Amino acid sequence: MGVAKGMLELQGAPLILRTVKLVEPLVKSVVVVGEPETYAPLGLQTIPDQLFGITTEEDRSKGPLFGIATALANTDASWNLILACDLAYLTREWVAWLLDRAMCSNAQAIVPKTAGGLEPLASFYRKECFSLIEQCLARGVRKVTDALNDLVIETVHEQEWAALDPYGVVLKNMNTPEDYEEARKWWDFRTNP
Repeated sequence: MGVAKGMLELQGAPLILRTVKLVEPLVKSVVVVGEPETYAPLGLQTIPDQLFGITTEEDRSKGPLFGIATALANTDASWNLILACDLAYLTREWVAWLLDRAMCSNAQAIVPKTAGGLEPLASFYRKECFSLIEQCLARGVRKVTDALNDLVIETVHEQEWAALDPYGVVLKNMNTPEDYEEARKWWDFRTNP
């Protein structure tokens, strides 16, 4: 993308700020896991990815699993919402729905599943998942979906939230400039029909 995806402007604000404002009324606190020099100037509490003892250069390439572990290592909350910074279509109603599911669950994680597969970067994790994820990292696991095999997860399917997402886009992320342009046009059309 040429720039941190969370800093891309959507609806007049950086996407990361839009996401924070969207979830703030639903959670106790919001912490961004990422480069502090990128996000702290926005007034966001930010912590860098921790490496959890990983020292080889190859393993130092940070990824989402390190971000999840960092978030869980730095929280006191029993349930924690983990969101990717590039969920341009996310809605407060959908997050509230997922939160309600988490509050009624005995699982260690509540993970949505779409036609594209599991969505571990739009999920709720219990604090207790940290030690299990840390063990995965120590074994060389880097894919979040591989680490989920060590957790007791409750999968929620997109048919369950279809009424909250009539266009089927709530978990669509932005990976290319074309995705970004599509998201901008989508929101522009909805706010200025």
